[in-house]
Amino acid sequence: MAAVTASLVVLAREEWEPRAEAHAARVDAWTAGRLQRAARGERHPVEDFLFEYYPTRPGQLRRWHAGLGVGLLDAEPLGEDPAYHVVDVEGRDVATVDVARFAHRRDGLAWVEGLVRRTAERPGRWGCFGLHEWAMVYGLEQEEIRHEYVPLRLTPEEIRAVVDEQGLRCTHYDAYRFFTPDAVPLNEIAPTRATQPNLDQPGCLHATMDLYKWSAKYAALVGSDLVADCFALALDARVLDMDAAPYDLSSFGREPVRIETPEGRAEYVRRQRDLADRGAVLRAHLGAALAVALDALPA
Repeated sequence: MAAVTASLVVLAREEWEPRAEAHAARVDAWTAGRLQRAARGERHPVEDFLFEYYPTRPGQLRRWHAGLGVGLLDAEPLGEDPAYHVVDVEGRDVATVDVARFAHRRDGLAWVEGLVRRTAERPGRWGCFGLHEWAMVYGLEQEEIRHEYVPLRLTPEEIRAVVDEQGLRCTHYDAYRFFTPDAVPLNEIAPTRATQPNLDQPGCLHATMDLYKWSAKYAALVGSDLVADCFALALDARVLDMDAAPYDLSSFGREPVRIETPEGRAEYVRRQRDLADRGAVLRAHLGAALAVALDALPA
């Protein structure tokens, strides 16, 4: 057993266990529908996206982590988790994150911390109107689209006309890489993974959703409360993402944001700005937590 080498906030079981239970209940409310649909062989283009696009499984999301710098009394099972170790604090066994286990991930952690920090430093851009989803079906027929089980609400010709009129200004590589071949040359820039830290900006819905991806990737370090907050924001961002898409989601209880009209574009920007404001708070928390974790890594 290691001796504690840095100050910890030590929580007794009666302090941390209710937090862990509340987190599990919060996640269960999000995942219940997903698990029920999976059992029936059904899909939902909005609510299932975060579990299909990102690698974190419902069970992983459900698990509660206190985060770096917090130790838990009477948490013996965590001592068997490779991300944790048990330290001695005044003669008592305390389970806490073993930051040395993350030393081999330093480069990846530094890349994500830099991405989050640099994204926060940029102003948001408000002129894309969610047309990345339109670019993903540009020039395609219904049977060719990724969400083939969801009908389009406009014809392929109407979709092409809207994109041609409004133009494409997507800054996020993980949206741009799904553009159809016909749509790729229409974008103002050509994002790549290498240029992502130079391009991601707070107005982008996918950069906002990615706060969940990055927080979940380092959940043991940043804490599950932050991960859950990022998931909640990502889910709301996905709702707008698909509301503004050219799909007919009426069978899923959604009304479109008709960004092909001035009124729809105004609504999109209003909701986009609200998501960005919420994202700014979480991005600051995530960036600070990642910076602390980087500093704590052994040389």
